[in-house]
Amino acid sequence: MALLNFKKRDAVENGPVNPTVEAFLQGYSIEVMPRTAEKVDDFRALLPEGTRVYIAHIEGTPIEDMVKTAKRIAAEGYPVMPHFPARIIKDAATLENWIAMYQGEAGVEQALLLAGGVANPHGDFDSSMQLLETGLFDKAGFKRLHVAGHPEGNKDIDPDGSTENVDDALRWKQKFNETTDAEMALATQFAFDAKPIIAWADSLKEAGIDLPIHIGIAGPAKLQTLIKFAIACGVGPSLKVLQKRAMDVSKLLLPYEPTDVVTELANHKAANPDFNITNVHFFPLGGIKTNANWAINNGGASAKPVNS
Repeated sequence: MALLNFKKRDAVENGPVNPTVEAFLQGYSIEVMPRTAEKVDDFRALLPEGTRVYIAHIEGTPIEDMVKTAKRIAAEGYPVMPHFPARIIKDAATLENWIAMYQGEAGVEQALLLAGGVANPHGDFDSSMQLLETGLFDKAGFKRLHVAGHPEGNKDIDPDGSTENVDDALRWKQKFNETTDAEMALATQFAFDAKPIIAWADSLKEAGIDLPIHIGIAGPAKLQTLIKFAIACGVGPSLKVLQKRAMDVSKLLLPYEPTDVVTELANHKAANPDFNITNVHFFPLGGIKTNANWAINNGGASAKPVNS
């Protein structure tokens, strides 16, 4: 028996849409894995036209499964952005082969490059910067390359709790952006509190880092599911938002929804049009359908599915 019973929230609830949130959700993206994508009969019933779909590459997932998923989603009309986790890629020849498979079978022309959540590299690569240095993405004519951002730091990269190594990496990526023909952006880890997100984004601009930010947002999910993922992914101070919620009995039995953090970020964007967060990227930790329906219910025309 489950410790808590949660009300299911898959059904779309029609209601008034906040126009500020609607504008902020324009062009949102979402992340899937091959096994979660298999549970979706037709993405066109859930996602707006042109939605970028990231495909997460977890250690142990065969590249053939990744390419098959990319091909299926691309065939439904969506641009796909597969992950290229440096630490599970053996060498440059393997990287070149993956790029060729994605392009040849699924027409892929964009990628998210990241170190990957693996302690010991499988081969030559340890960081996304090393992948970029190969020049293979530019050689293949990729039009868009995203790299990771960490609004609350990353203890895998900076074990001492500072942001020194993360900041050095961002400065390197900023310089690389000046040499590549691809459009670059930061796709971030999810967080639950708008204020530190805003402070982090502002600090990047002050440091001369002008890469657009696609802010990571955790989609609706059971509270214990979110806390588990947040701890595993190294979410920092904003984890307190979930812990505070867990102590509120009136909220404990309801699934978490990202309405508050999205609304606060949307309001800040509306008041500061040059704010460097340009897009929302959803991590559908409670399920793709649940996340898409939240977006439909809160995003108005920005989230209207192709088949609706």
